Amino acid sequence: MSVITLILGTLVALEFLYIFYLETIATTSSKTRKTFNLSKVDMESKSLQVLFKNQGVYNGLIALLLFYSLYLSHAAKEITSLILMYILLVACYGAVTSDKRILLKQGGLAILTLLSLIFLG
Repeated sequence: MSVITLILGTLVALEFLYIFYLETIATTSSKTRKTFNLSKVDMESKSLQVLFKNQGVYNGLIALLLFYSLYLSHAAKEITSLILMYILLVACYGAVTSDKRILLKQGGLAILTLLSLIFLG
């Protein structure tokens, strides 16, 4: 795997760790509220906090799986490709159902990483 692919993949994993942090640890912070474009009243909802924490766990696991595929796996290209394609599918779903900007916000770096993996190895 090329150094560029490793760097881009690591940035994607770090992005998902940051999302994990916002959704699971800093659930009611002003940064989380601003990132997800929600009001303070919305963020104080216990049911929304539970949903955020649940989604945060998924994002944290995606980050860990991506780190594993990049640095520990014997089938690094295959596993990394699958994880990146999953991220892109989720970003597409978010763009269709929530906000078109999600495609680039959540999927932009993953697209670059996947292209790097395909063309640079």
